[in-house]
Amino acid sequence: MSIEKNQEYVVDIIDNGFEGEGIAKINNFTVFVPGAIKGEKIKILIVKVLSSHAFGKIIEIIEKSKTRQEADCITYKRCGGCNLRHINYEETLKMKQNAVQSLVNKTLKCKVDVKETIGMKVPYHYRNKAQYPIGRNKDDEPIIGVFAERSHEIIPMKKCLIQNPISEEISKFVLEFIKENNITIYDEKTGKGLFRHIVIKIGIKTNEIMCVLVINGRCIPREKELCSRLMERYPNIKTIIKNVNTKNTNVILGNENINLVGQGYINDVLGEYNFKISPLSFYQVNPVQAEKLYNIGVKAAKISKQDIVFDLYCGIGTISIFMAKYAKKVYGVEIVEQAIKDAEENAKVNNINNVEFIVGDTERVIDDLINNKNIIPDVVMVDPPRRGLDNNTINNILKIKPNTLVYISCNPATLIRDLSKFEELYNIIEIQPVDMFPFTSHVECIAVLCLKETTDLLK
Repeated sequence: MSIEKNQEYVVDIIDNGFEGEGIAKINNFTVFVPGAIKGEKIKILIVKVLSSHAFGKIIEIIEKSKTRQEADCITYKRCGGCNLRHINYEETLKMKQNAVQSLVNKTLKCKVDVKETIGMKVPYHYRNKAQYPIGRNKDDEPIIGVFAERSHEIIPMKKCLIQNPISEEISKFVLEFIKENNITIYDEKTGKGLFRHIVIKIGIKTNEIMCVLVINGRCIPREKELCSRLMERYPNIKTIIKNVNTKNTNVILGNENINLVGQGYINDVLGEYNFKISPLSFYQVNPVQAEKLYNIGVKAAKISKQDIVFDLYCGIGTISIFMAKYAKKVYGVEIVEQAIKDAEENAKVNNINNVEFIVGDTERVIDDLINNKNIIPDVVMVDPPRRGLDNNTINNILKIKPNTLVYISCNPATLIRDLSKFEELYNIIEIQPVDMFPFTSHVECIAVLCLKETTDLLK
């Protein structure tokens, strides 16, 4: 029996995939069903058929999973921001652990048992950063919200349960000002119009707020009035920044920031340290879980006062600073120049003198440190982007053979791919998932690798 588009089938959901989608088999042909949960029996409509798999849409849930719950957000199915809201939170943690374990079992020679995912006590309103696009609805009225999944259609905000409520409130206040003053809205198709995005960053421990107004130009009508009204209404706003982005691009922020109010940054506290956050610098969007993540990574590294540490992809220096008090010297490497400036300032604010931050491409900087300056680390900490490590960086690490490698990853697929390249020389001690983004299919992982003893290499 061939699988045909627009045909209905009754299927058993045998597993969940990496995006949380249900997986069924029809005559051994794989069908992915968004919104379905392992163990359910479902009537589906086939909406797309490819050579190797198909996609189905739920028509009726015949047998419901005990872990299914009523979704508490009216827009989650459309926006795709948190695609697991229909599943009990504890079950989502198990799903993430199982997803990583599946990758380990398929790829690694060492079948390490992935630890249980570390979740949040209160998995709501955890994001300290919000990015809201501004557009127009079908009635040509200005709206602000989030992009629908896999599109640039803007869904108006309806009390998002993962964003900080103050972010939504401030952004709606700005939108009302835009409406009152007939300020133009950016149109992606024509490249005309002024307002593009509103970005809000919040210091979770300090309650300091940054408001970034992203515009396609340089001047905002009645700019001073907007700033004064924002400051009067929201006294926790410490800085308002005008970000200039005149390019026809999907990138939200341009490279030029103009301070309208304040110094152009806010402060937050992570662990025992203070951090300066600027518009362009990377800072974990869930600081509660980030603190757990960093503490696990630092503890696992077992750094001593004799150790030299490389922190690759160091951002604004958060984990470099966490490691500094245990190490002889830490070298932090990051390609974003503003992030390195922030990292240096953060080290100064925290009175840390044994960290050196270097701006540049990780591949080139690590090559220079090792091969030209003969600086050989005892511990290497990496926290790369979703694409994972490049082969030259992997080869350089294998060449110098640090005693310990701690790999923090936001993408389990590239993490496990990269770990397979270290297996010959390293034992994978543990893989610990951390739920940085509750009710989404994303999971952060920490992998700890230790150099094998010479006797192990000879076996």
